[in-house]
Amino acid sequence: MYKYVLRPILFCFDPEKVHHLTFSMVRFLLGIPGLNSLIKSYYSIKDERLQRRIFGLKFSNPVGLAAGFDKDAKLFKELNAFGFGFIEIGTVTPKPQAGNPKKRLFRLKQDSAIINRMGFNNEGVEAAVKRLKTNKNVLIGGNIGKNKTTPNENAVEDYLICFNALHPYVDYFVVNVSSPNTPNLRALQDKEPLTNLLNTLKKENSKFESPKPILLKIAPDLSDDQLLDIIEIVTETGIAGVIATNTTISRDGLVSGNKEETGGLSGKPLKNRSTYVIKFLAEKSNKAFPIIGVGGIHSAEDALEKLHAGADLVQLYTGFIYEGPTLIKRINKKILSEGI
Repeated sequence: MYKYVLRPILFCFDPEKVHHLTFSMVRFLLGIPGLNSLIKSYYSIKDERLQRRIFGLKFSNPVGLAAGFDKDAKLFKELNAFGFGFIEIGTVTPKPQAGNPKKRLFRLKQDSAIINRMGFNNEGVEAAVKRLKTNKNVLIGGNIGKNKTTPNENAVEDYLICFNALHPYVDYFVVNVSSPNTPNLRALQDKEPLTNLLNTLKKENSKFESPKPILLKIAPDLSDDQLLDIIEIVTETGIAGVIATNTTISRDGLVSGNKEETGGLSGKPLKNRSTYVIKFLAEKSNKAFPIIGVGGIHSAEDALEKLHAGADLVQLYTGFIYEGPTLIKRINKKILSEGI
């Protein structure tokens, strides 16, 4: 129904406006007594064989929602009803910021892709914290970044602010230094600043009675030498794992008319590169750390490809928008049938 009835209607309108409209609709509908339970019973698959214990956390299933969809933790309870094993909120920054000028979100229908140059638009970390305080049983990841106006030499301070504010309310952290939409942010992926940032967060983490897993989200556009640096950094700092990958600045093979829009590309065109990065990290590190695979998952087969390449968990974003919530169920059923 979604793919053939609802999606064609939604895709007639501006994607950012549709995003906010969809949030309002889902919140209203799942607020109707009994409907949340009904939706959950249809979409969720409860089976012990789907459970995963990764970096000390127990996931009910290995399919999560990637950061960027529920930036401000406004809909994580309702989204959980569609069968996700975990929800990643953010990217959040210390102070609220409007992000880049509109229009900044583009569908590439012929490529089953999206280009965004949102620019970490969010209401600030304290707004997310206020909403997360009501969470009872949703496994939450907190994706953190820096404000646009914060120079790179002061970036660590921004990450620390977000880290400390969110620490009691999330189950794991994701350090986002790989978005292409904040000027100079990707320079923080260089070995020296990245090692310093991760070591600082790890030291801060040790001050808490219950330290939280810290993951690094990397760009798909890194060279093999840079990926080897990532392996070394993860090993040296002892962080919990890697999310591979963020959006790409590549436009190879696109056919849609708006393919030259600036920003990060997600969706089907990212699938092969993301899988390559996952396999490279897994093989070159001898599977030394967990990997969450994300990028171009539009089918159950795409998800299994990521898992076979070395991912321990997977996340959806663009595939969720194009394929609808049944994609989560299809992936979990495929995992069960394949015995993975």
